[in-house]
Amino acid sequence: MLTRFFILLFILLLVDLYVFQGVRFLVAQRAPSTQRITVLIYWAIALFGYGVMLTGQWIDWHTWPRVFRTYAFAIVVIFYLSKIIFSLFLATDDILRVFRWGASKLFSSGDVTVAGGISRYQFLVRLGFVVGSIPLLSMLYGMTGGAYRYQVKRVRLKLPNLPPGFEGLRAVQISDIHTGSFLDRKPLERAVELIQNESPDIIFFTGDLVNDRHEEAVEHRDALSRLKAPLGVHSILGNHDYGDYFRWKTQAEKADNLEKLKRLHADFGWNLLLNEHTFIERNGDRIGLLGVENWSARANFSRYGDLGKALNGFTPAPVNILLSHDPSHWKAEVVNHPFIDLTLSGHTHGFQFGVEIPGFRWSPVQYVYKEWADLYDAGRQHLYVNRGLGFLGYPGRVGILPEITVFEFSRA
Repeated sequence: MLTRFFILLFILLLVDLYVFQGVRFLVAQRAPSTQRITVLIYWAIALFGYGVMLTGQWIDWHTWPRVFRTYAFAIVVIFYLSKIIFSLFLATDDILRVFRWGASKLFSSGDVTVAGGISRYQFLVRLGFVVGSIPLLSMLYGMTGGAYRYQVKRVRLKLPNLPPGFEGLRAVQISDIHTGSFLDRKPLERAVELIQNESPDIIFFTGDLVNDRHEEAVEHRDALSRLKAPLGVHSILGNHDYGDYFRWKTQAEKADNLEKLKRLHADFGWNLLLNEHTFIERNGDRIGLLGVENWSARANFSRYGDLGKALNGFTPAPVNILLSHDPSHWKAEVVNHPFIDLTLSGHTHGFQFGVEIPGFRWSPVQYVYKEWADLYDAGRQHLYVNRGLGFLGYPGRVGILPEITVFEFSRA
């Protein structure tokens, strides 16, 4: 592990040295003082990144002050993403130089120019700087203007077998709160207020209450306890809720953390479904509700869920809803149970980065998860993937905003 870390550090150093040549070229015509300041800032940011990564190898980053670790990791990721993009343009020119050098030996010498009289090298360096600045600026903005810009998505869901007593039912889904990523209480309090303003009949939470430890949710107890609905708040666990990504001293400590997290759901007044089922009654009719623990079709995520156990003794109602955190579970297992009409998931966050405009939607996460946001259908079955209320890792959102989903159920 340590060897791989130092190999990564060496590669990043090479990237820094390579990109620095382009940065130095960009300021070559500036005043000497400007050049010195540019060099100082460039290497100060680079050294800060090395310091963060080295410190994280010997001091558990979970113990760092929350604000520092949140923004420190974000700065490192954002700047290296921009540097890698910039270096691609520099590499393009270097490859072209090799071909031009060979051509000059055979034909003539001289640099190729583009419109405006600048060399191709100058053009590519400047273009690379501009393109590389786009993720830098957009992700910096996403940290200030996107993380808490909650969007209310309204979905009219047609379920032909819906009992008459549930016609017009308003259900709210939230997912992936990740309380450990919130730097203060106000944003989550505002989200709860938005949810309650929708006057939901029922609320579903589809996992990842915390990043690692139950204590992260304790400080938000008051806000989360205010989530109320006539037909209850029903919840499940997500992959982060098990504490699998934390360095526990003992397995007993990890198990104790999970039990305390489960009790927190009860303290909030939520009905936590652990591979089990229940029924929701309204106006003399009822629908089935199942909830499974985390189950993923991807090998790098946990499989605590057991759909068979949740279905044990279950008599299907006219409409049945499944809460399952990871959307990959739907295609892998759920579509084999045709009486499950609707599956509600989260997990992907929409990668917290992408483009959503009328008629077009893109995010890098779509190359990993085919079902990553909004509504999907397979025959009479539906899957809805919520984009998540909170964030993880990168403390912001660009293009893919935090989501509160409001469903209105109807027969037609």
